[in-house]
Amino acid sequence: MPGSKDQSPKLLDQVRRVCQRRQYSDHTERAYVRWVTRCVRVHNTIHPRRLDEDDIRAFLNHLASDRNVAASTQNQALNALTERT
Repeated sequence: MPGSKDQSPKLLDQVRRVCQRRQYSDHTERAYVRWVTRCVRVHNTIHPRRLDEDDIRAFLNHLASDRNVAASTQNQALNALTERT
């Protein structure tokens, strides 16, 4: 339809839907949404679909070196960013 907006689900809605379909806890769902949001912010709001392995690696390195997060926290961030529909 001319002039109609894109009706595809928003990224964070897609993350939520995948988490719900896989029956993840509400806590995990919220954490995954936060990780995706943080990654997008670190990369200056570039859409995650445009990020490659090097960008993800840079985000995880940022978490380790600048934020001093534990390895398990990095793993959760990685899982959130690589979750597939």
